[in-house]
Amino acid sequence: MYQGNFFVMRKEEDRKYMEMALGLAEKGLGHVDPNPMVGAVIVRDGRVLSAGWHRKYGSLHAERDALSSCPEDPAGATMYVTLEPCCHYGKQPPCTSAIIEAGISRVVMAMYDPNPLVAGHGAELLREKGIEVVSGLCEAEARYQNRVFVKYISEGLPWVVHKTAMTLDGHIATVSGDSRWVSCEESRRTVHEMRGHYTGIMAGIGTVLADDPMLNCRIDGMRQPVRIIVDSLARLSCDSAIARSAETYRTVLTHTAAAGRDNLEKLRGCGIMTIECASGKDGKVNLHDLMRRLGQMSVNSILLEGGAALAWSMISEGLVDEHYIFVAPKISGGENAKCPVGGAGFDKMRQALQVDVESVTQSGTDWLFHCFPADRTPLPVHEKE
Repeated sequence: MYQGNFFVMRKEEDRKYMEMALGLAEKGLGHVDPNPMVGAVIVRDGRVLSAGWHRKYGSLHAERDALSSCPEDPAGATMYVTLEPCCHYGKQPPCTSAIIEAGISRVVMAMYDPNPLVAGHGAELLREKGIEVVSGLCEAEARYQNRVFVKYISEGLPWVVHKTAMTLDGHIATVSGDSRWVSCEESRRTVHEMRGHYTGIMAGIGTVLADDPMLNCRIDGMRQPVRIIVDSLARLSCDSAIARSAETYRTVLTHTAAAGRDNLEKLRGCGIMTIECASGKDGKVNLHDLMRRLGQMSVNSILLEGGAALAWSMISEGLVDEHYIFVAPKISGGENAKCPVGGAGFDKMRQALQVDVESVTQSGTDWLFHCFPADRTPLPVHEKE
């Protein structure tokens, strides 16, 4: 779209406003699922007229939010939007209609919408109405920002984020099993913020039996994730913190056909939803089937918190999309102390999962490694014109 020196300055200006729109879109994190985060900025003659973003699920889309707060007629202006404007009715009417009616003359969008209901049709409709449409500016940033949405809308599967905290010598607990606390207070607060950003939080029954956790978000104003317990034989007790709080926090227990029917009935009586999944080769819950079922329940993202056995199963089966690893400056020792990822492990070092380190930041006294699997499949990109 940008060719020759004539367009260089315009591209720089476009980038500035698109980066502004991306910053606005981020404000929707944890509030708009399963919709994407979207930001929009309306500009005319180098002056920002208004801006908006998709604030929460079911509310105005970013384009309509920006138009609704515009203090003057936006006719002839340029709209910068981080995702292709929708052209179908959902919780809100089509944004393309609002853009056309407002007299916007140019739309600069970061990426095409992978939703089959849009997928290029929104841009095509705008062009048919004589509106100039520019695509692909800051596309990588937009796709990264909406990686959860892109995977979910393209594959129907949740984006899985593995989170763990370990000591400098690689342990998540001491030899006695004590794990409070591996990480510092600042890191623990960050984890609660993460819980509020994802649709579900998942843990294996081993961790639940050992720690009796609540698995909730303890920050006021943030949403509560769906608690997902992987419990093949339905061993969860009705006296557990999870079961006793199931009426307050939505809880799902996943099991196989081998689970005890009596205990399943008791757990349902506590307010827990139970889902029977196919069995894997080891007789445990088939995790691929579980991911498919959770996707059908509109769980588009999962924070995988424990334990070591479940982490291994998810990682070894290629079901983890992202990693957040907190490393505390402590050495606990002990050859039998648990490590973050258990299971059978790989036989050869050359088989070990390679990760790309996105960033390393300080979190209080800890260090936070943000990583992605090195061999992850690139998210689908709309074919350029």
